[in-house]
Amino acid sequence: MIDIEGVSASRDLGAPLELLYTRAVHSEDFTMPSMRSVLPPLPSGPFRFFALDVETANNQRGSICQMGLAGVRHSGQIETWTCFVDPQTDDWSCTRIHGITGSHVLGAPLICDVIDLLEDPLSDHVIYQHSGFDRAAIAAACKTHQRDAPDWQWRDSVQVARKAWPELKGNGGHGLASLKQHLGLSFRHHDAGEDARAAAEVVLRAETVFAG
Repeated sequence: MIDIEGVSASRDLGAPLELLYTRAVHSEDFTMPSMRSVLPPLPSGPFRFFALDVETANNQRGSICQMGLAGVRHSGQIETWTCFVDPQTDDWSCTRIHGITGSHVLGAPLICDVIDLLEDPLSDHVIYQHSGFDRAAIAAACKTHQRDAPDWQWRDSVQVARKAWPELKGNGGHGLASLKQHLGLSFRHHDAGEDARAAAEVVLRAETVFAG
């Protein structure tokens, strides 16, 4: 795993409010903001491709509560960006999966604000998702808010992994948890920023397989 990250995974208690949303969730030490936060800026490019991951509050795909983005530079360096999202719901049945609760997103940006920030910067790049869930979640959220989904160039890193490591079929599969063990990746599963970085690393590792 490339261990260069664009942001810290732990909270600095003296950090400005806008930086808190660039960091991976730590439910045990997060202090809630009292008003809706300003979205953090995206890492500056250029980037060769991106990977994107979302977490949802419940089984409704549009209930996005966290979004993570990993930008891969031409050098192979990975820059990550993570943002809590307020899905405006009282149903947090997926907290058991990712640990995020309504308290974590109190004051967080709304999904339309996040998409407004990402739509143009990502429009000219390939964006990997690990399975089709993330694209479907964004589409569902956009439908809820009566707006068009971003016209991004989606690719599926699961399909890339299946081509690179066919031996995993029927032997753990090609989900991130299985690839974590098979490739020796280091990341915290079900954190959107960490999972996005892992998907980007899967693509980079696969590229070395294809090149060899």
